[in-house]
Amino acid sequence: MQETSHAPRNSLAALTLGAIGVVYGDIGTSPLYAFREALAQTAADGISRGEILGVLSLALWALIVVVTLKYVLFLSRMDNNGEGGVLSLMALAKRATGGKWLIVLLLGATGAAMFYGDAIITPALSVLSAVEGLKTIPGLGGMSQSVILGVTIGILVALFMIQARGTASVAVLFGPVCAIWFVALAALGLWHIADAPDVLAAFNPWHAASFMTSHGVTGLFVLGAVFLTVTGAEALIADMGHFGRKPIQLGWLSFVWPALTLNYLGQGALALKALATAQATGAPLANADWFFIMAPGALRAPLVILATLATIIASQAVITGAYSLTHQAIALGLLPRMTIRQTSAHQMGQIYMPGVNWLLLAGVMMLVIGFKSSTAMAAAYGIAVTGTMVVTTCLSFIIAWRFWRWEPVWTALLIAPFLALDLFFFGANLLRVSEGGWVPLLVAATMGFIIYTWLKGRRTAQERTVEQGVALDEMVSALAARPPVAIDGTAVFLTQDLDVTPSALLHNLKHNKALHRTNIVLKVENLPTPYVEPDDRVLLEPVDDRFIRARLRYGYMDTIDLPSDLARSPGLLAGPGGTSFFVGRSAIRFAARPAMPRWMTVIYTFLHRNAADPTAYFSIPPNRVVELGSQIEL
Repeated sequence: MQETSHAPRNSLAALTLGAIGVVYGDIGTSPLYAFREALAQTAADGISRGEILGVLSLALWALIVVVTLKYVLFLSRMDNNGEGGVLSLMALAKRATGGKWLIVLLLGATGAAMFYGDAIITPALSVLSAVEGLKTIPGLGGMSQSVILGVTIGILVALFMIQARGTASVAVLFGPVCAIWFVALAALGLWHIADAPDVLAAFNPWHAASFMTSHGVTGLFVLGAVFLTVTGAEALIADMGHFGRKPIQLGWLSFVWPALTLNYLGQGALALKALATAQATGAPLANADWFFIMAPGALRAPLVILATLATIIASQAVITGAYSLTHQAIALGLLPRMTIRQTSAHQMGQIYMPGVNWLLLAGVMMLVIGFKSSTAMAAAYGIAVTGTMVVTTCLSFIIAWRFWRWEPVWTALLIAPFLALDLFFFGANLLRVSEGGWVPLLVAATMGFIIYTWLKGRRTAQERTVEQGVALDEMVSALAARPPVAIDGTAVFLTQDLDVTPSALLHNLKHNKALHRTNIVLKVENLPTPYVEPDDRVLLEPVDDRFIRARLRYGYMDTIDLPSDLARSPGLLAGPGGTSFFVGRSAIRFAARPAMPRWMTVIYTFLHRNAADPTAYFSIPPNRVVELGSQIEL
């Protein structure tokens, strides 16, 4: 458990401020809607004091147990050479189990699939809930929903359109803006706590337990809404590689957690005060937009602007997280290659993936137009997040048992309460499937199916290639006995199996009747570790005086550059005649005896055909690439 990080070596204070602007954006905007939505589940017959304190107690203890104990103090120690997140946990668990446990791959794929459901809901819900605050500004209470939707859509479209330009130039503002946001949360909370200090009784977990035992099924619906307070907790470990463990822990424990706690207490205090006023008039207490009415009328407009900025930053963090997760998934073989563009010359983590960007925007637009309000959309939020949390808890058990070498019984006893709580939250959110919870489940199921199809198709294609191929050692012996015409230069043949002659090599011999003086059969391997030191990436195994087997190894966070990394080996590419890279371009055909169902082969063929150009993905100059086609029957 090394405290390693590939974050810049800045001061702890600077890294903590940066973490506040990126890591906590999602969970930091939850006060906009979490307390309101949880209390709304109890509002059928009016809201009582016990319900206010019960909901508030559930929210406070969710922050304590789920975020502070599980993520900040426990899971943050499960870094994979400084990197965190569900796929980093999967990679670490694969290392711990020697890559032989199928359950590890299934858990990682499930967690990744669930994340995409979260990635389309977060921008839609957070920005829409902030813009809805316009209705609380004096004089704007009659604003139509169509205007709210128009403003929301305009902000979201602009946000996704600027992604191609990169966010490095504005990212420096994220930390200060979010710091102001959390100060505002704390200040508003303190102001109202002073009016109703009895709200501090919510720290007593008896109120949470009493509420759950006395409200039956309604209590489960409330619990599903209370979970909105901890959405975004995954970012605490997913962004460890950018900031390090200590800045993330320090930012949460000393600043973000207290600010969120004070704000939720302030909303509860405001509700208690409103309840007292309602009881004095004999009327039931109606639910309200508690967050925005905490501010006096003169400050509502600045608060709406600040909330909108905070939700944009939260959405940016989720969009960037989707790029990063997709990049990792491609490197780990879960998804086909996609176009990846660097948007910053100074920060390697600043990438843009156009395919992911526009698919996310399409999903976000459908949600905003389909649900029309943050209240209607809130039911869709929890399932994806709780599903990912269940996955991370299961992976943490495998890591603690197999990687840390903890006793399995004691490990199970430690993990069991976290897993039970995650499953309880997941079950509570499943009750809201018909209200919109089906959206993230549909997205996750679609992504899971794509991942499964890609994995199965790749494995089947590789098996067919081995069956139809020629052993490399046999080919080398045959060429040594009857050598073809030799030409100057080095040829690099990309392959997935170093024991089988690459199809591009066979086609080159067949059509050109010549062989380069140096031939490198190269396999690019992605290791279950985030980074591989440049000097350790190339492994060479001479076959004879003209052939070399080579392995080029990358971590799942590394940027791939084949020519530069091969050139690090002295003399490997230094001969006369230059270097040419031969890439096999496979076409999928239906076999007489299909290895997969036809419909699955059609989908795999589509994914295979639309994968990004390997020339760009491997950073090979186009004028040094020779593509030769072949056919694979599936």
